[in-house]
Order: sequence, then structure tokens, then C-alpha cells
Amino acid sequence: MMLAENVVELTITSQLEFIDLVTTLTDNISGMIGFDEDASYWVNMAVRESVANAVEHGNKYDPQKSVDIRYTVGPDELKVTVRDYGEGFDPSDLPDPLDPQNLLNPAGRGILYMRTFMDSVEWQRHPEGGMLVSMSKRRTPPKQNDEGERTHDAVGN
Repeated sequence: MMLAENVVELTITSQLEFIDLVTTLTDNISGMIGFDEDASYWVNMAVRESVANAVEHGNKYDPQKSVDIRYTVGPDELKVTVRDYGEGFDPSDLPDPLDPQNLLNPAGRGILYMRTFMDSVEWQRHPEGGMLVSMSKRRTPPKQNDEGERTHDAVGN
């Protein structure tokens, strides 16, 4: 299915209870693009971690602050931006979760997941305050056999 680029925006209050709404929307959008089950799961995990970080670390559960999620849906790519309204941070200041001394320290794990599961992840301070996380994931187009028919690989791409 070829889709024109579309945008879906969602704003939630800084409560972890709303993450289920975000993950449901993420699953539906991933399905529209045609991600296989595994890719959809990992995209969902990255978005979930980003939103949880925005609620907890960015907005510090402040009910007066919101988290904005924007999905830009293209034919073969999903771009997701998550904005909080907190003080911001420098991702390079976080401890490396793969360092043997940090294996039991949960700090930085969400960012590790985002970097691992998405094709690109960037952080920047929003000019009006808060942090903006931008992530993208490309869908591998279906392969064609010698007769020009679409086929799927072993993981359903």
C-alpha cells in the first residue's frame, strides 16, 4: 500500500497511565506502514521508552506539563518525535549501560533501547523549552521474484 506522508499528533499529560494509549496508536500506525510483527514491537518499545523518559525525567510527573508525540507516516518510513517541557539534558552525560560497572544501574537503558531499535535517534533542546527526541524507522520494501511478484523474507518484510 502506498501512503502519502501523513501526520498524527497526540498530547498526553505527564502520567504513565497514558502510555498504553500511545502504544496502541504506535501499533496501529506501524501496521498501516506494513512493519512486520518484530519491527512493530521494537518501534513500540522505543516510543514507549521515549514517552516514559519524557514523563519521568523531563516533566518530572508534573500534571501541568504535557508530552507531545508526533508521528510522520511515509510510504516506507515512520518518524516519531516526542517533546517534553522539562529542563532538558545532555545524552552524552548518561552512564554507558553496557559498561560492566553499570549493568545494574537503570540509567540510560531507555536511550540504549531507542538507539538499538530505531534507524536514527536525535536529541535536541526545543527553542521554547524542553527536549525533543526525533526517531525514525524505515520499512524494508517487499522483495520481488524473477517474475516481478512481491515476496516476503523470513521475517515478513
